[in-house]
Amino acid sequence: MKFKDMPYERVDFGKVAEEMNQNMAEFDAAKSGEEQFAVHQKYYELTDKVRTLMTIAHIRHDVDTTDEFYDKEQEYYDEQGPIFSNLVIAYQKKMYESPYRDYLESKIGKVAFKNMEINLKSFDEKLIPFMQEENALVTEYNKLIASAQIDWEGETLNLSLMRPYLTHVDREIRAKAWKKYAAFFEENGDKLDEIYDKLVKNRDAQAKAMGYENYLELGYYRMNRNCYGNKEVETFRNQIKEYFVPFASKLHDRRRKRLGLDKLSYIDEGVYFLNGNPAPTGTPEEIMESGLKMYRELSPETKEFFEFMMENELFDVLGRKTKKAGGYMTYLPVYNSPFIFANFNGTSGDVDVITHECGHAFQGFLSGKDPIREHADITMETAEIHSMSMEFFTEKWMELFFGDRAEDYLSMHLEDAAAFIPYGCMVDEFQHIVYENPGLTPAQRNAAWSRLEKEYKPHLDYGDCKRFAEGGFWQKQLHIYNYPFYYIDYCIAQTCAMEYKVMMDEDFDKAWQSYLKLCNLSASDFFTNMIPAVGLVNPFEEGCIKDMVEKLEKKIK
Repeated sequence: MKFKDMPYERVDFGKVAEEMNQNMAEFDAAKSGEEQFAVHQKYYELTDKVRTLMTIAHIRHDVDTTDEFYDKEQEYYDEQGPIFSNLVIAYQKKMYESPYRDYLESKIGKVAFKNMEINLKSFDEKLIPFMQEENALVTEYNKLIASAQIDWEGETLNLSLMRPYLTHVDREIRAKAWKKYAAFFEENGDKLDEIYDKLVKNRDAQAKAMGYENYLELGYYRMNRNCYGNKEVETFRNQIKEYFVPFASKLHDRRRKRLGLDKLSYIDEGVYFLNGNPAPTGTPEEIMESGLKMYRELSPETKEFFEFMMENELFDVLGRKTKKAGGYMTYLPVYNSPFIFANFNGTSGDVDVITHECGHAFQGFLSGKDPIREHADITMETAEIHSMSMEFFTEKWMELFFGDRAEDYLSMHLEDAAAFIPYGCMVDEFQHIVYENPGLTPAQRNAAWSRLEKEYKPHLDYGDCKRFAEGGFWQKQLHIYNYPFYYIDYCIAQTCAMEYKVMMDEDFDKAWQSYLKLCNLSASDFFTNMIPAVGLVNPFEEGCIKDMVEKLEKKIK
């Protein structure tokens, strides 16, 4: 079904509670694992319907944040979502404690039960008021960011639509664009500090209500980290500091020379060539058609996937002034349909949507065919491998999008992917500092960010940009507000994606079959088991990063 034709009605959580309680009563009364699994299939049907309706409302709110109807629906789900989560947890507790657990585990897997254990550790009914407030604060941040109205040459643009000017070939235009961009954060800095301060204190209170020292442990549970923890992440970050930061610094210096500059300024971040970054040569419609050709040729599986997405209009990618910033893939279980949300703005990022977000959507399309819903509950580092690796697997079709600048794009993409990893680790370490020290003032948080920038991005210079020079750049990173501790997943995944890059350059078919296997494994096993099972090296393993840097240095040369 086309997304625009999908019917919507507000979820009646009173009726949902009645049906869920009936399911739980039947589950308790069941006399065998087979009977309990039959009840579990009713649970799938109910939760699929609820999540599909909530997701439709969420998407329609994001495509136009000024739509009064869906604004009210978003507020409703911000309030009711935690109540629904409470029902789900109550049901999962019964599964977790079932006398027929061995049979149920044989049907849905060990990972599902580990995830239930984590859910039980991360949620309690007493948290509902806190979570409702947290949801409202996140929505307030997103609406504030989406509300930006920047006067640009007589036109009013939001932050997403400023992107082409922030990376413009003319350095004076870049400087002007960044000044206006930074001015939004300067003017709204106090409000952004206030929202984040409330979020940190709210999340800290949730952790203490659950008996944890601070939000760190609870945050890891919320991220569903089921096979590694803070120690492994810290080891990974330390390897990045030791090996990747010097490598990234070489890339930035190479870029500086290419741009003919004595020193790189923050206005030069994301600019790779003196004649400007390669941009798509076609219209948005032509980009989508090129995507169709590319996926038809890549494999039979991607052909089926992309034709399905196009036929059912499961994209909203055009940038608009009242649209939420950013991009994502989400899933509509009733229709077995991924959906891609993005903001095209005329830069190479438009093509990244057709590779990165389609990597997510392709895996979602495959896992949607699995009748065991728990197998779709992938952890985020695994999800991001699907997307970031797809960016590399589609390289040979870049001429469709960039014409005679395809090689420039490939060079830029590899450099950008490598340079991203230190930034992503910096975002993660910043969040560890913040949540381990929830009493920090806004100025102290900014000072912590500024210190980390010197460690992870020593080339960076903000010049006379007061807000960013004082450590305020982090406020543009929506993950810091919306999804605590998410960002390290990109770095872990990018490392694995680069392993695929090395593998596919040696044997493309071997790499593609490994990738397909990973996509189909979905969440049927733990990340630390799946990675070696498909022939990759675990990024937490000592020496992985050092080896990767050595291979990349050869490739970059």
